Amino acid sequence: MRYWWVNQNKTYRQERAGGYLWSPKRKSNDAHNPFYDFMRVVAPGDVVLSFAKTLIPSYGIITSHCYEAPKPPEFGRAGEDWNAIGWRVDVAYQDFPEPLKPAQHMERLRPLLPQKYAPLLKDGRGIQSVYLTELPQRLMSQLALLIGAPLLDVLERPPLIARDPAQEDNPIQERWERRIVTEIRQLAEIPETEREQIIDARVGQGRFRRLVYSHEHCCRVTRVDRAEHLIASHIRPWRHSSNEQRLDPENGLMLTPNVDHLFDRGFITFSGSGQLVYSPAVDRESVLRMGFDPDVQLDVGGFSALQNQYLEFHRDDVFLSNQ
Repeated sequence: MRYWWVNQNKTYRQERAGGYLWSPKRKSNDAHNPFYDFMRVVAPGDVVLSFAKTLIPSYGIITSHCYEAPKPPEFGRAGEDWNAIGWRVDVAYQDFPEPLKPAQHMERLRPLLPQKYAPLLKDGRGIQSVYLTELPQRLMSQLALLIGAPLLDVLERPPLIARDPAQEDNPIQERWERRIVTEIRQLAEIPETEREQIIDARVGQGRFRRLVYSHEHCCRVTRVDRAEHLIASHIRPWRHSSNEQRLDPENGLMLTPNVDHLFDRGFITFSGSGQLVYSPAVDRESVLRMGFDPDVQLDVGGFSALQNQYLEFHRDDVFLSNQ
C-alpha cells in the first residue's frame, strides 16, 4: 500500500461525486509534470487523501490502475487550458465525520513534509501546482493520528479490493470510442466503404487486419502464428489515431489476446531496440501465470522506422511508467 495526497480545489466536487481522479497527461507546453505522471504509478489498494478549500474532507481507496479518458464534461470551465485527453483512476471515496484543517496542525506536520514534491506550503496552504503526490509513511501516520479512527482503521486493516476495473471492459473508453464511430459515420466526404473499413479497424478486423497480417505473421511475444489466435492490435490506439493511421499497417502488431490486453492497457511496451518492457504496475503473479517472466529479457525483433514512431507514442502516452 502506498499513500497519496491530491489537491482538488477546482474539481473536488465533481471527482468525489464521480468516484475518480483525473489529470491532464502533460503541461500546456507538452512537458512532463511529475504530479500528473504519478497517476501512472498508483495501484488498487493505495490510499489517497483529498485536500480542497484548506480541508481534508475525505479519503479514497484506489480501485483501478490508471487509464486514458477524456476530460470529464462535468468539469465545465475548470481547467480550460487542460488537454482534452488525460489520465483517470477510479476511487472509492469515504467522507470523514469531521474534516481536518492541516494549517491548524503545522507544528506537527511541518517537520514531516518531504523536501521534494511536498503537498503543502510551510503554513499549511496547498501548493497550486501540485495535483497528485506521494506521502511519506511518517507524514501519513501523523495525519491519521490527527484525523482519528476512520483513517487509522484503514491503515491498520487495509480493505479488500472487490474489483479492479483495469481487468474489465472500460465503459468510459467504450463510450469515447462509440462517439468517434458516430462521427466517422457522418463524414460524407469519405466513401461509405472506407468509413466501414476505418470502423472495423477499431476491433482489429477487415482491411486493417489483412494488411497487418501481411507483414506481421506471428505474435512478437509468444510467437504464436495461427491467424485465428491473433488480434490485429493498434500500436497508437485507434481512439488516438487519424483515419489514415487507423488503417496504416505500420500502426499494427499481431498479438495473442493476453499480450494484446497487456499492451493495450499499458502494462507492457516495446523499446526501440526490440526489447519487451514491463510496467512497474504489472502484477507479477498474473504475468507469470500467463507464461511470461518479467525477470527474463526478451528480444521481440526489430521494428520499422514507422513502427518505432508509433511505439514512441505508446511508451509516452499509454505505457504505465514511473516517469
